[in-house]
Amino acid sequence: MAGREAAWAMLLGALLLAGGRVHAQPAFPARPIQIVNPAPAGSISDTLLRALAPGLQAKLGQPVAVVNRDGASGALGTATVARAAPDGYTLLFTAAYTLSVLPVTRPDAGYRAEQIEPVCRTFVNTMALAVRPESPFTSLGDLVAAARAQPGSLRFGHQGIASIPHLAMVELAQAAGIQVQDVPYRGEPAAILDAMAGRVEFVSLVLGSLRGGALRPLAVFAERRHPLIPDVPTVPEAGFPVAPTSFGGLLAPAGLPVPVRQTLARACAGAAAEEVYAEAARRGFQPLDYYADTEEFGRALRRDVADKARLLATVEVPR
Repeated sequence: MAGREAAWAMLLGALLLAGGRVHAQPAFPARPIQIVNPAPAGSISDTLLRALAPGLQAKLGQPVAVVNRDGASGALGTATVARAAPDGYTLLFTAAYTLSVLPVTRPDAGYRAEQIEPVCRTFVNTMALAVRPESPFTSLGDLVAAARAQPGSLRFGHQGIASIPHLAMVELAQAAGIQVQDVPYRGEPAAILDAMAGRVEFVSLVLGSLRGGALRPLAVFAERRHPLIPDVPTVPEAGFPVAPTSFGGLLAPAGLPVPVRQTLARACAGAAAEEVYAEAARRGFQPLDYYADTEEFGRALRRDVADKARLLATVEVPR
């Protein structure tokens, strides 16, 4: 009996010691956090993330570093996060297309949609067509008429192959029965500069990139006119039922421990509600309901993956 009691005492002591070690582990977060943005500096998502990061840092109590890792239309940075440890210290800030489009159009993307999980949605982007201020095109009808009169003569710029602005214009061209030259760029700032210089006749881009008035919007890809620019008609108003949406926010490698996910979600909700971020959202032409929690964001992502699979089956995208 004495030997058995001694064994039990030793086992109990070992369990208590192990438990003490578990409890001694630092609570999340215990070190700096890195957020990867797979878009270039100066893009609308970059602006929004840099407005969100200070709020996240204050609420998490650790430094939050923003890292732009663009390339391959967003696949490069997204793959980096997909391969990271699911511990909450490496996060992703991107649009849904990196999960719903790129794994389909780029077999070499290096990740699958299920390798990334949502934390919270912090933006909802409207797509738009725009021209330089002195352009002869005053409406989408003018542009379509010119494209029909001279097939393949008009050049349009966009932020990259398989981006939502690119797919929006491809779908519109299909619906309108026109041919236009596709000119991809590594991000919207470069496309805007070339449009201003006249090297492309128009651009398909995120509406928020029009801030500053460098370009003149012709139409927005939406079912309803945007409240911040109510005089700009929608693409469906011109007779073409094309209104793709783009949304995104904070994501993480799949498999986050529940407490870590909850901590990040609370911090994200708080940071997205702060005036610093709200003001950046207004400047970026965001709707009032740009925020969504983990569950709602996740449902929207699943729908987008399914919707884009159907779209990509009908639209020819350069591979």
